[in-house]
Amino acid sequence: MLSHNELIDQLIDLAIAEDIGDGDHTSLACIPDTEKGTVKLLVKENGILAGTEIALKIIAKIDANLKTEVFIKDGSKIKVGDITLKISGRVISILQAERLVLNFMQRMSGIATQTAAYANLISDLKTRVLDTRKTTPGLRIVEKLAVLAGGAVNHRMGLYDMVMIKDNHVDFAGGIANAINSVNSYLKSKNKNIKIEIEVRNFEELNQVLATGKVHRIMLDNFTTEDTKKAVELIGGRYETESSGGITFDTLRGYAECGVDYISVGALTHQIKSLDLSLKAV
Repeated sequence: MLSHNELIDQLIDLAIAEDIGDGDHTSLACIPDTEKGTVKLLVKENGILAGTEIALKIIAKIDANLKTEVFIKDGSKIKVGDITLKISGRVISILQAERLVLNFMQRMSGIATQTAAYANLISDLKTRVLDTRKTTPGLRIVEKLAVLAGGAVNHRMGLYDMVMIKDNHVDFAGGIANAINSVNSYLKSKNKNIKIEIEVRNFEELNQVLATGKVHRIMLDNFTTEDTKKAVELIGGRYETESSGGITFDTLRGYAECGVDYISVGALTHQIKSLDLSLKAV
């Protein structure tokens, strides 16, 4: 299995290949090969910065001789007029890196900015905001890094690093007890030490989970806030708790006040607006 760094390297290689192809013919035609220059990354919209580390990897792959100065770190608040970094060196190389750097940083900063709004809304409570697998195919690792920069928590990265027993698994497995027992037997046989989460849709299913045990977290799916509070009291701290299902910015705090450990919000990564950033010549 590829490491996160290996996934990022492959993603950057693909991004370079799709953008540059057999050459940046505009720059090659207009600008002398030896021309040197400097650009600054200018903030044009208030938010939270993310993607700087990815940008540095892109710049190094485009041209190892480019020099980069970073003035603001990922996860920091940024405002209109801030300069987050400067790139100096061969102008053709800078222009080849420009759009790739902006594409990653604008999208990641947009995710971080939206995530921070959710996380800050409940920062005084114990509940933490989680992302989901509702990510752009191929971009999950960078989108989840942006979530971290925004102050929330990553849920599982994929299907491999945590067990999530959802409604379809329960239905096809023949019930909650069957699903939980099968998962535990499977993990033992494979010598896998990963957490088990199970989704419940009502109190009947919740009581079945509590009777069976052998899980780490219980997801309360589409529960009302009133039922969520009752469920948290019933669970009594024996398992981690998570609220999920259509929770919006406006309803987030109400669910957090019920005492759940986590609230998962798909909108962190699949309903976002890129932050306005620009690379300008100095």
